[in-house]
Amino acid sequence: MSSTSFEWFVAARYLRARRKEKVVSVVTVISVIGVWAGVMALVISLAVNNGFRDMLQRSLLSATAHVNLERRDTSQGIADWRELTAKLRTLPHVVAVAPVLYDQVIISGPQGNGFVALKGIDKQAELDTSEALHHLKSGSLDGLPDDGGLPGIVLGSKAALDTGLSANDVVTIIDPQGTITPLYGATAKTVRFRVTGIFESGFYDFDDHYAFTALPTVQNLMSSGDVVNDIELRADDPNLAPQVAKAAEQMAGNRYMTKNWEDQNSQLFDALKMERKVTFITIGLIEVVAALNILIALTMIVLTKFKDIAVLMSMGARRAQIWRIFIMQGAMIGITGTILGMITGYAFCYFANTYRWIGLDESIYALSFVPFKARPQDALWIAGAAIGVSLLATIYPARNATRITPVEVLRYE
Repeated sequence: MSSTSFEWFVAARYLRARRKEKVVSVVTVISVIGVWAGVMALVISLAVNNGFRDMLQRSLLSATAHVNLERRDTSQGIADWRELTAKLRTLPHVVAVAPVLYDQVIISGPQGNGFVALKGIDKQAELDTSEALHHLKSGSLDGLPDDGGLPGIVLGSKAALDTGLSANDVVTIIDPQGTITPLYGATAKTVRFRVTGIFESGFYDFDDHYAFTALPTVQNLMSSGDVVNDIELRADDPNLAPQVAKAAEQMAGNRYMTKNWEDQNSQLFDALKMERKVTFITIGLIEVVAALNILIALTMIVLTKFKDIAVLMSMGARRAQIWRIFIMQGAMIGITGTILGMITGYAFCYFANTYRWIGLDESIYALSFVPFKARPQDALWIAGAAIGVSLLATIYPARNATRITPVEVLRYE
């Protein structure tokens, strides 16, 4: 039998306690359960964090532009938007550019009223920069400029549901800012639209607070003239948005500023990063408890097997071999618990995500279910951390075992 085989044999034999030493076996099982629970909890909690981040990021990027270019003086519109749009299309990594005009309006339907951001668009440019209008729940975009004498409008599915509107209905739009008159000042302006379509992006806030119509329609509603207040850019890689934003700002000049999708949602993603760190710390405490159980189990083995250890040393076993026996015992407990935790954790994440076991209130969380995305790369450092903590717990009992003096122990045997 080789030296390594001998050490593994003795390590495994010591973990299988005899009947009168059942307490050692029980503590060993508890140690394995502790490692298993910690690994499984960490896999699941990180999968939830990854799932929320990825789904929110995917929903945001499908519904919004990667970069927004605006005037620093927001009270003024962009009058030379045609020339500026043509220049921005030549920037590296820019695949689409869309001029838009936003207005805050009230929509009035049979079941109630609601505030929405009315977005005046060029249909083709919007289709190139955003995916929202690619997901029509009903109706079409054909009547967006004009439909039977009434301007067309495309509503978000939640906004349509809240107001009781559907495709082909006539809706009243109220612009609170309206027009300015010499006698009465600003007066609200009311315009009737025909609902040509209902879109559903999958992002609750967007579906509840956005509506689309033709750019000239919003210009007429606001009496703004031929201007826009935002130019949206889409990059070939969302991660290049900061770089594209900087290039667009340099091209447009000092009168303009840019915002990228990361800046606009920085608080949300920073909160998710912090939650990930807190999760690792709190769930990691379970691994610390499991390590204490391993330390207790191995310490009890040293106390109950000190005669056996003395006999092994008297028969030629080196202190380094005794040290490795206890290290291997901790490794067995850590590896067994880690494997069980990985299997159960990843299996739970797969089925919970596939069958959407845990539902959510969309109005609060913007998602209809808890997403689980267990990344393979997380398994490497989770397993490394669990096994590493298990091995650290073996140092004290292993050192005590090597300090046993065979002559003193066997003197009166």
